[in-house]
Amino acid sequence: MITTNKKAQLHEPGYKNKALNISRLPGDDGQRSLRAKALKAEAKRRNTNLITTVVTCAAVLAFVAATILAAIYVPQVAIYVPIIALALALALQKYTASFFAFFVITFSKIYDLGDRIRIGNTKGDVRHIGLLHTTLEEVGEDEKLGGELTGRLLYVPNLIILDQPVLNYSKDYSTGLEAISSDYMFDEVRIPLTTDSNVDKASHLLESILKSQDEVYVKQAGQVFQDGYPRFLDEAMSGPRVLVFVEP
Repeated sequence: MITTNKKAQLHEPGYKNKALNISRLPGDDGQRSLRAKALKAEAKRRNTNLITTVVTCAAVLAFVAATILAAIYVPQVAIYVPIIALALALALQKYTASFFAFFVITFSKIYDLGDRIRIGNTKGDVRHIGLLHTTLEEVGEDEKLGGELTGRLLYVPNLIILDQPVLNYSKDYSTGLEAISSDYMFDEVRIPLTTDSNVDKASHLLESILKSQDEVYVKQAGQVFQDGYPRFLDEAMSGPRVLVFVEP
């Protein structure tokens, strides 16, 4: 197994449109029709999620208001208010945590739309950040799907960021330890070889290909970041690395 560390460009900020751009089917008319249907379905899904969230919040608030008013005007009900409040707190604790985690994500900029992230064992591109959950397009990680979108959507509750590490591949740190967005990252590409393959020749070929490709991207990244470029560019200047290891 040969592993190469190389620099890859992530999706640009207009990721939502890219995700809905179906370009493999023949015929421009068919493509436009499919894209229009996909955009319509996406808009309908978001509107449905928004309506569901608003109705749920309104129902909870109405129930709480009714309970308080009943306790005020019907004293016999007051003894049940603490029990009802405790039951609500237990039933809605995860929803409440996800709701407040939404504001943590929004104001702390842990990740934004279009970022490629890993939360726990989940890896994907951020497609939507909702009040209760984040929608990811899954990214494969094995030899066949490494770094490629699988076409599956993952719905991750926002509260997971409160107790799981979040790795954002789209952000790096400048020399001043300032968090910045980056379209460049180190990526690992695994290339399986058979036992009778010429490993030395394969390694040399990969090194020459990576050096020729990386040189262009390193220069472009340096021009974008200028004096405050991320630290990973220091390592990229020395060239890519090709590692060889044997799997049982």
